[in-house]
Amino acid sequence: MAGKIYAVTGATGLVGKRLCKRLIERGDQVLILSRDPQAAKKKIPQAAGYLFFSPNQPLESQVLEGITGMIHLAGAPLFGKRWDNAYKQEIMASRVQGTERIITALGQLQNKPEVLVCASAVGYYGARDNTPLTEEASPGNDFLSQVCLAWEAAAAKVSALGIRRVSTRFGIVMDANEGALAQMLPPFQAFGGGPLGTGTQWFSWVHAEDVVGIIVWALDNPQVEGAVNATAPNPLQMADFCRTLGEVIQRPSWLPVPKFVLELLLGEAAQVLVEGQKVIPQKAMQGGYPFLYPTAERALKNLLG
Repeated sequence: MAGKIYAVTGATGLVGKRLCKRLIERGDQVLILSRDPQAAKKKIPQAAGYLFFSPNQPLESQVLEGITGMIHLAGAPLFGKRWDNAYKQEIMASRVQGTERIITALGQLQNKPEVLVCASAVGYYGARDNTPLTEEASPGNDFLSQVCLAWEAAAAKVSALGIRRVSTRFGIVMDANEGALAQMLPPFQAFGGGPLGTGTQWFSWVHAEDVVGIIVWALDNPQVEGAVNATAPNPLQMADFCRTLGEVIQRPSWLPVPKFVLELLLGEAAQVLVEGQKVIPQKAMQGGYPFLYPTAERALKNLLG
């Protein structure tokens, strides 16, 4: 399956960096579309090309001529800024408009790619109880659910072009240096760690390498189509995840962070951490994807051991 050409947006993000490295290592060519091509070149120097891309501007279709597949991971970060109305609009527009720009450009190509893999998130399902959620589950009705619905609807328009579409619904991606785990670590290392919120909410986590693995598996297998949950097969309740984290780094997990504190720090974004869902990666499991890190203990030992 080597020697293909993939265009990638969001290449300098947590998942994008690892994905580009994996594709290049196996002999594929990677064309990076970025707001800052020069910065992307410094972070991923082995790519075949670096082009400007912004969701606010049309994408010149000819730059994509000859690609095997399109991987669209770009979107405004969910954490790091409070969700005021302006930023919520940016979260939505960066995903939906960016996807629409890409679909328009793909539609103008003489030779269309085989596949579009577009990011989405388990936020699609909204806050849920203990019910296991496969890809067939209904969407929620909160803000993040509406973002994911609109995002996936925009990506689904590529099917009319005869291009296979996969929307990977990311769980909480685990990486030692950035993302949720990196933000959870300092209190634990200072012996003040513990669950966020009540601790009873489900935490659908996934090791970054398994997100990359699921994307590559989706690229390589033509039968994979539609929504795919990119989560580990063993979600945990928040208290159990934090207890496992404490055991791995040999720190206690005793000091819960109240919901109101998270809301003061993060605003509405706190809901992502305090209102969970029990997501099961049914398509990946049934399709034979071999999870590298199926349990939280194994994932955390790899990242932090």
